[in-house]
Amino acid sequence: MKGAIGMVKPCNLAGTTSHVAEISHSTTSMNHRTTQLSHYTTSMNRRTRQLSVKSSWNSDSGQPRVINRVSKLGQKWREYQGIRNWEGLLDPLDDGLRHEILRYGDFVEAAYRCFEFDTSSPDYATCKYSQNSMLDRCGLGGSGYKVTKNLHATCGVQLPGWIERVPSRTSVNSSWIGYVAVCNDEEEIARLGRRDLVIAYRGTATCLEWVENLRATLTSVPNDVAGGRKRAMVQKGFLSLYTTATTTCPSLRDLVREEISRIIKTYGNEPLSITITGHSLGAALATLTAYDITSTFKQSPMVTVVSFGGPRVGNRNFRSQLENSGTRILRIVNSTDVITKVPGFLVDDTNDVSKSKVHVSGWPGWLQKQLDESDWFRYADVGKELRLSSNASPYLTKTNFATCHDLKTYLHLVDGFVSSTCPFRSTAKRLIAGTKHEKQQILVR
Repeated sequence: MKGAIGMVKPCNLAGTTSHVAEISHSTTSMNHRTTQLSHYTTSMNRRTRQLSVKSSWNSDSGQPRVINRVSKLGQKWREYQGIRNWEGLLDPLDDGLRHEILRYGDFVEAAYRCFEFDTSSPDYATCKYSQNSMLDRCGLGGSGYKVTKNLHATCGVQLPGWIERVPSRTSVNSSWIGYVAVCNDEEEIARLGRRDLVIAYRGTATCLEWVENLRATLTSVPNDVAGGRKRAMVQKGFLSLYTTATTTCPSLRDLVREEISRIIKTYGNEPLSITITGHSLGAALATLTAYDITSTFKQSPMVTVVSFGGPRVGNRNFRSQLENSGTRILRIVNSTDVITKVPGFLVDDTNDVSKSKVHVSGWPGWLQKQLDESDWFRYADVGKELRLSSNASPYLTKTNFATCHDLKTYLHLVDGFVSSTCPFRSTAKRLIAGTKHEKQQILVR
């Protein structure tokens, strides 16, 4: 699946199921379904200026709106987790895999919903809900998962003394970044074919997280024994957020390791999977978390990353070590999303690192040579890519930066995508909508 998908009309696929509760029940007549689809299309055409995609849960009632689940996965769960690198499942997009991607996207959306964005609140940058109630408050009370650990990330940038005179929101060093949840419902475990552990991360929200995002040079991964140009290197700011600790707050790395160790000891004798998912900054942290888990726990369960709109994370050697560890990464990319094209420069895809080159058209030869000889900005994409495009959706008539990168846009595109020859299905039901509060949140993601 290479290249962007052009603007097309939705494909009319009869019998295709949808992800959201607005779908008519099977007992509803086909005429009623056609009328309902027409009503939605008309309504959405009137509201395209709002440009955000309706949430997968009802914020008024707090009840889950996702009612359609794939039937028992059986042994196919390993394929959906990437055991065969998703071969034959992405183009056309397997409907079971689509449901799994959207299901994990709901966990990421819950991380956003739980975060306190209000900078005037004394609870700014913390989780708004208790550990026992957060999934229920976000409409995922029926998911079969239970939150077992809150996760925090700490900025490693040293702030100057005068920073104390500026608003407090700029000096929040540690903030709530996500959570760990474990499937503990026997029926859902039977449906999934294993017990699943989810680590979900939100995207950038605080000023200091933006500062870390801008620290785009590559730095060596801790404890990497390889030397010279074989070193695994990752973006400096992402690594800082993952490894920095304070006297009052452990590092994100230590929090993750502690919980993974506990869960492996508790459930290690049964089929177990670890799925790490995130959006934007959260996608980068998900990749680092996967690397850390497989490096630290030699007998770890199968580790899979499902990332949405993630930036580049590391160099070719980092990618090679991830692949050699058995980690499976599915990157969902919107071709119109700038964030997926940064930071740094993408090296040629060659097996010989010493011969890999960076080509930037229009740059003078001397500068090109300096770039080729430097390791600081030579990034490489990781994992398998599911490439989508905002241009394929008839409901996204304007594709500004915020809309292209928003998580809801990603879930909307996943719900609608069929194949490279049929980029958007007419039965997709993640609708165009939005509130003022949701639009404000888009800008900080």
